[in-house]
Amino acid sequence: MPILIAGSAIIMVSFAIRASFGVFQIPIASEFGWMRTEFSFAIAIQNLFWGIGTPIFGAIADKFGDRKAIVAGALCYAAGLVLSSYAVTPGQHQILEMLVGFGIAGTGFGVILSVIGRAASDENRSIALGIGTAAGSAGQIVGPITAEFLLRFMPWQSVFFVFAAAILAILVVLPFLRGGSAQAAIQSEPIGVVLKKAISDPTYSMIFLGFFSCGYQLGFITAHFPAFITEMCGPIAPGGMLSSMGVSTTSALGAVAIAVIGLANIFGTFTAGWLGQKYSRKYLLAGIYVARTIVAATFIMLPITPGSVLVFSGLMGALWLATVPLTSGLVAQIYGLKYMGTLYGLVFFSHQLGGFLGVWLGGRMYDLSGDYTLVWWIGVGVGAFSALVHLPINEKPLEQRSGLQGAVA
Repeated sequence: MPILIAGSAIIMVSFAIRASFGVFQIPIASEFGWMRTEFSFAIAIQNLFWGIGTPIFGAIADKFGDRKAIVAGALCYAAGLVLSSYAVTPGQHQILEMLVGFGIAGTGFGVILSVIGRAASDENRSIALGIGTAAGSAGQIVGPITAEFLLRFMPWQSVFFVFAAAILAILVVLPFLRGGSAQAAIQSEPIGVVLKKAISDPTYSMIFLGFFSCGYQLGFITAHFPAFITEMCGPIAPGGMLSSMGVSTTSALGAVAIAVIGLANIFGTFTAGWLGQKYSRKYLLAGIYVARTIVAATFIMLPITPGSVLVFSGLMGALWLATVPLTSGLVAQIYGLKYMGTLYGLVFFSHQLGGFLGVWLGGRMYDLSGDYTLVWWIGVGVGAFSALVHLPINEKPLEQRSGLQGAVA
């Protein structure tokens, strides 16, 4: 329990900051007169280096210890935020987002879920991973609203300093984050052998490819949805429910929408983790991607109103990170626990390649066409692809299929 609480706290703060970057899209671009592509590309690079960093920090954690990897990640995160507050050109922001991306990698799912997964028993692992993932959703509720609130009283540069202090402060929980259980140590094969077996397995390739669309959709929506709502959503009715709650502008609604996604995802990820204990994870993942495809297609075909934004945010939120406990659990189930950080980190790299494309393409297409419609439809297409690619996955542990003494799930 202490490991689950401490790990969830780190993920929550890390994701609170990460989820807030879309709120800074318009303020930063407006201050410097940048085109939408330029700041979008900075967030895209952040997503890419988050993906590059995840297997690296996973390997550091597997070899040198989880807590050392987390400290290194937090230092990268804080340094990236502080230095970004002084950046005045697109190139400076883009370079510094590499540090931020590494910081998210060191304090995010790849490292923390591996610790939680190793500490949990076989029967409770899926739901424990769901709880850890739900903590990221809780951060998503807090982050954008906090950023929007702070921006009323201070410049965006100062908000970055506040966030840097927050990610360093969370390191106080590290003493509670001790290594996983003894069952993870059963696996005796060196990491190179395990990696070779995984990479040569078609199932691993399918998991890798399937996670791409998740990253595309999440990256695009996190980075561009607040700006999309600000510019495309119909007006908020005076005297209505939103207005009575203090949400009187579409800009404020954009921050609320990201928070609603996070709130709904607490339920979604917890439910996905619970279902993963009882049913086939590959079929659950295929179902989630089908549902995302339907929700996104329906939303973009209908008029964009405050009501449709909230409905979409709730439905997409229930599916948002529900893929993470199922995907990470699938990796542990098939390839074992000892090198879960590295193996899941490589799969997560595919997720972040998708995130990079979703964020960058969103900004690029906006500058070319003035809207995001094509980017939405690409997201619908890749979601359908992911639903299909999960169906042939072989969920049986690799050692049982090969007859070799390998990964122990």
